[in-house]
Amino acid sequence: MTITSLRSNVTAAAALLGLLMLAGCQGALSMANPRSATAAMDALGASASGEEYLNAIRREYGLQPLLADATLEKAAKQQAGYMKSAGKMAHTTGWGRDFASRVRDNGIHGAAAENVAYGQRTAKDVLAGWMTSSGHRRNMLDPAFGHFGLASAEDSKGRKYWALVLGR
Repeated sequence: MTITSLRSNVTAAAALLGLLMLAGCQGALSMANPRSATAAMDALGASASGEEYLNAIRREYGLQPLLADATLEKAAKQQAGYMKSAGKMAHTTGWGRDFASRVRDNGIHGAAAENVAYGQRTAKDVLAGWMTSSGHRRNMLDPAFGHFGLASAEDSKGRKYWALVLGR
């Protein structure tokens, strides 16, 4: 095998990994009852943090809590900022930066997943919304993930763009 074909195979494998991680936003796997997750968040009250809400959801389903991670938060902030600048919700950006490249460029190693959203005013609202989507819910309840970064960016009209990046 030549170096060129080896590079080609590695590039193809990286692209496939990126697609598999994005696949979390689609699919029909149902892992939880979103109503019980909402009840777990309601029990915390309105002043809880995104981390507290996210971990209340995971506890509801017998999962270990996620730990906040600065590297994952940086990647989430970048994506929220990209979406705000572009004025649209997407996993890719107009600057040619897809999820796989952002993960790589931020030094994130191993499996990772991303949830994005638009319009919700609070962390509680966005997490509750993701729980109603099987793919997003699957990402949040994946026991392989132990860390997360959650961020939002608000545009001049008060619209919020959200990104959650999960990793090991």
